[in-house]
Amino acid sequence: MQDEAAGWRALAALYNALATASVVATVVRRGEPAARELVFSLFRRQHLEKFLPGLAKLGLDREPHAVACALYHYHSNALGGVKTEYLRESDRKAWVRYPPPRWMWRGTSIAAIPHSVSAAMLHGWHGHNGVSLGNPRLGFVCTGMTVDGMPGLEGYYLEHDRDLAEDERVRFAYGEDTMPRVDPATMPALEAAAWPAERRARTHRAYATAYIRTLLEVLDALPDAPAARETFAHAARLTGLQFHEDTAGSLGLPTNLNTGSTQSAAQFAQWLAAMLAAQGESVKVTSSAKGADVRMAGWRLLQGAASVDRIAAFEAWNALWTGACAAHDRFLALEATPASLGSGFAVHWRIVARA
Repeated sequence: MQDEAAGWRALAALYNALATASVVATVVRRGEPAARELVFSLFRRQHLEKFLPGLAKLGLDREPHAVACALYHYHSNALGGVKTEYLRESDRKAWVRYPPPRWMWRGTSIAAIPHSVSAAMLHGWHGHNGVSLGNPRLGFVCTGMTVDGMPGLEGYYLEHDRDLAEDERVRFAYGEDTMPRVDPATMPALEAAAWPAERRARTHRAYATAYIRTLLEVLDALPDAPAARETFAHAARLTGLQFHEDTAGSLGLPTNLNTGSTQSAAQFAQWLAAMLAAQGESVKVTSSAKGADVRMAGWRLLQGAASVDRIAAFEAWNALWTGACAAHDRFLALEATPASLGSGFAVHWRIVARA
C-alpha cells in the first residue's frame, strides 16, 4: 500500500539520520576515542549477528573467501539502499566500493567524522571477516575513505600467503592503488532491482532499523552506559527536531502548528503512530479531553534483546519522539509511561497542552 510504503521510507530516513547523529554527538560531546569505541562495537556486533548467516542466505558461502566478502558487502548494502560497486580481480583479490554520498555519514555530518572513527567501522566488520571464516590469511586493504576527501570508501579483500596478525587485518594503503574502473553492465545483477517499490521501501526500513536496534544494545554494554545513553538521547532529540517536518510532509501531515490544541495533539499522535507502525509495532490511538493518547503493546525494535535494560534504552530512544513533538507544536508535551513486566513491554504516550 502506498501509505504504508511512505511510512517505511519516512522511518528509514529518520533512523538513518539518527544513526549518523549518534556518532557525531559522541565525537563532539565525549571525544574521538569514545566515538571509535561506539562505531567499532556497533559494526562488530552487527558482523557477528549477520555476516555468516547472510553469506548463506545470499548463496555466497561456497565462493572463494575474498570474493564472497566483497560480494556480501555489495549485495547486502545495496539491498538497504546503499550505493555499492564490486570487482573481482581473482579468487584471492576482490574489490568493494561505496561511492558518495555515504549512507552512514548523512549529509554534511560527514565533515565531523574523523578518520579513526570511520576506520573503526572497517576494524569492527571488514577486518573480522577472515576470523569468522576461519581463514587467518584474509585481510582488507583500504585504498580510500570519503571522510578523508576521497571519492568513496573503497578497498579490496586479499588472501595473503601467510597468517595475519590482528593489527594487519585492516591495512590503509592510500596512494598505493585505486579500484579499477568498472562497467555497471558487468556487475552482478541484484534481484532487488526488479522488486516493487513497496518491497524496496520495506527493506530499506529494515536496514536502517537494524542500526538503531544494535546501537541500543551496544550502548547498554558499554562500560560508561549511562553517559553513552545520555549522548544518544541528546542526538535523538535533535534528530526529532530536525527531521519531523520532512517526515510529516512525506506522509501528508501538518507540522509547526504551535497552537497547543487538541486537534494539534491528535495530528501528532497520527504521525507518531505512523512511525511506530512502520517499525512493525502494535499501536492504538485514542482521543481525550486534554489531547491524544498513543499506546504501544510490546516493543518489536528490541524484541529478543533480553539482556538490555529496556527502560533505560526506552528513555534514550524516546527522546527522538519528544524532539519531534516539540518541532510539531512547541505548546504540546509528550508524556511517556513505559512498563517492563517480565518479558512484556508496553508504553502509554500522552500528548497534552503544556501547563
